[in-house]
Amino acid sequence: MRYFIYFAYNGTNYNGWQIQPNGIAVQEVFTNALQTFLRESVDVIAAGRTDSGVHAKQMVAHFDTTRDDLQSDEVVRRLNSILPRDIAVDKIIKVQPNAHARFDAISRTYEYHVYQSKNVFKEKLAVRLFNPLDFDLMNIAASKLLDYTDFTSFSKLHTDVKTNNCIVKYAKWEQRNDEWVFTIEADRFLRNMVRSIVGTLFDVGAQKINVDDFCEIIEAKDRCKAGVSVPAHGLYLVKVEYPAEIFLMTH
Repeated sequence: MRYFIYFAYNGTNYNGWQIQPNGIAVQEVFTNALQTFLRESVDVIAAGRTDSGVHAKQMVAHFDTTRDDLQSDEVVRRLNSILPRDIAVDKIIKVQPNAHARFDAISRTYEYHVYQSKNVFKEKLAVRLFNPLDFDLMNIAASKLLDYTDFTSFSKLHTDVKTNNCIVKYAKWEQRNDEWVFTIEADRFLRNMVRSIVGTLFDVGAQKINVDDFCEIIEAKDRCKAGVSVPAHGLYLVKVEYPAEIFLMTH
C-alpha cells in the first residue's frame, strides 16, 4: 500500500531534509520514527529537499508499507508521540500505487518571513530587517517573475537538474501584523531559488537596483548578477498540490 504523509517541521535543528553525512537531517529522524511505528523498513520520498535551517508548514512524502490501516487520527497521534517536538504529522492518505510525492506535484508554495522591530520570539523563525525597504517597489519587481520561465540567475550553481525552467504562478509581498511575508507559487523550484529571489528583491527595496535592473538580472541567466541568498530560517515550504486522481480517497 502506498501512502502520502503530510507533516510539518521546524528546521532550526536540522541540516535540511535529505540524509547527509555531516549532520542530522529531517529525513533520518522522520524515517526512523515511521519504521519504529510500523515495525518494518520503509523508504520515505519527499516532495522536495529543503536546505539546512529551512522550515516546512506542509511537506508531503510517500512510502510503501504492508499496513492497510493507517488513515486514522489514532495513527497520527501515535506517530506524533514518537517524533520529536519539532516534527508533526498532520494526516496520512492512501494513494495510487505509482503516485510520487516529488514527480506528481503540480505546484509548490513557499513563504519568506521578515520583521523590522526587535522581537525575541521571532529570532529563529523570521529574518529581521535593519533598514527600511520599499515593499511596493518590490512587488512591482516580483510581478515580473511571472513573465519569465528561465531562472538560471536564481539557481545554485552546478546542480543536477536538466532544466532551469519554472512557471511562476504567484509572487507577492503582503503585510501580516508585524511581519512582511513574500509568497511565491510555482510548478517547481530550483535549489536556492526563493532565497536568491528574495535577496535580489531586497536590493530593489533598498533602491540599489531598479525594476528594469531586476528584469535584466533574470534575462542574464547568470547567478553572479543576482543578489545574495538570504538566510534560511525565514523560509517555509507551505503547500504542495497534486492532481485529485492520484488519491484513493478524498483528503
